[in-house]
Amino acid sequence: MENRKKVLQYSNLAIQMGVIIGIGTCFGNHLDEIYKNQTPWCTLILSLSAIFIAFYQVIKTIKK
Repeated sequence: MENRKKVLQYSNLAIQMGVIIGIGTCFGNHLDEIYKNQTPWCTLILSLSAIFIAFYQVIKTIKK
């Protein structure tokens, strides 16, 4: 039973990472379209920020 709980926790963590990174990238892309940037700075900055936030979430959860 304990192993099942850990497997579910880590699979949920992978889904959370994907959602966080996906939302950050989509929002950055949307901002680049609104401001008509020729270089996708908003997408780059928000996707990298989302990656760091996702890794922070992973580290915080693993330390528990």
